Amino acid sequence: MKNIFSLPRILFTLCAVCMLTVCAQAKDLLDVRNSPSEPVKMIFDTDMGNDADDALALAIIHNMIDRGKCELLGLTLTKSNPYAAKYCKAFNTQYGRPDIPIGLVKDGATPGDGRYVRKVFEMKKADGTPAFPIPEGWEPEDSVVLLRKLLAAAEDHSVVIVQVGFSTNLARLLDTPGDEISPLTGKELAAKKVRLVSAMFGAFLFEDERFIKHKEYNVLMDIPAAQKLTREWPTPIVFSGFEVGVDIKVRGCTILNDYLMPEQNIVKESYLAYRGEWELAQATWDLTSVLFVVRPEEGRDYFTLSEMGTVTVRDDSTTYFTPDPNGKHFCFKTTKMQDVRIEEAFVNLCSEKH
Repeated sequence: MKNIFSLPRILFTLCAVCMLTVCAQAKDLLDVRNSPSEPVKMIFDTDMGNDADDALALAIIHNMIDRGKCELLGLTLTKSNPYAAKYCKAFNTQYGRPDIPIGLVKDGATPGDGRYVRKVFEMKKADGTPAFPIPEGWEPEDSVVLLRKLLAAAEDHSVVIVQVGFSTNLARLLDTPGDEISPLTGKELAAKKVRLVSAMFGAFLFEDERFIKHKEYNVLMDIPAAQKLTREWPTPIVFSGFEVGVDIKVRGCTILNDYLMPEQNIVKESYLAYRGEWELAQATWDLTSVLFVVRPEEGRDYFTLSEMGTVTVRDDSTTYFTPDPNGKHFCFKTTKMQDVRIEEAFVNLCSEKH
């Protein structure tokens, strides 16, 4: 009689179980909804104003809200500029959702106006009135306070945070103690309320050596926060590296032709203000992190997840991914065919008329 508990057979069985566990967890991450009819409950954490892809990503979020696929609980900013907050208020107002709460980081990175948030916010109509008005005297909340409020009010394991800027707000949240908002610490709130973080973050070497030493902007601007996020954040994180969005483009002709309307449109004006001319295409880094959670259906085959592992941030801001069955991190991968499908989705979703 053969020994069915032989070492090779046991090792093979253990490997198979581990692979099935990884696949199951990866499959679960592909769909963050409780049911196909339930919208994704999202917090959008952005450095709006440093690049135009943040604006395009927010346009997709609003268009997916219209489709019943997303609920934007709040928007928090890691760009430390008051016009970034006013711009986001004006953006949400033009899309018919002026009451979405907005938080602004205190003493964060990139306090400058950038190319478009102030310029677009201060645009006038032909009669001299603001093109994109907001209530006089409006001020944003503190980002970390707003994060605590939104998470404390949420159902357990229901929130997806899409982080497409620096890690400043989430890192600071981890350090908050219990308070009048919630007796839970920030780390306890994250563990209890957050289901997943989808982050545009880092650069990872899979097949393309262009990115082996790339210092990705969202990491570089606040390295200690990025290191804290990867070390201490208690829930799974899916990373979209620089290499994913850099080759997937939205072209200016799409925005120019799909926003043909008599009144000024904030997305159209932002694209032109940032890019400078319509002929220039825009990389879609931040859009990928949004698409991953608002169009999660497996059959769409937009993205492929890496195996489970751990992302580490070096002191020089470069990042690397180590496979680890006990890790909490995954990275996106895409093929050329997937890039084409993603680009088509972006063209349709970010330029719907408003």
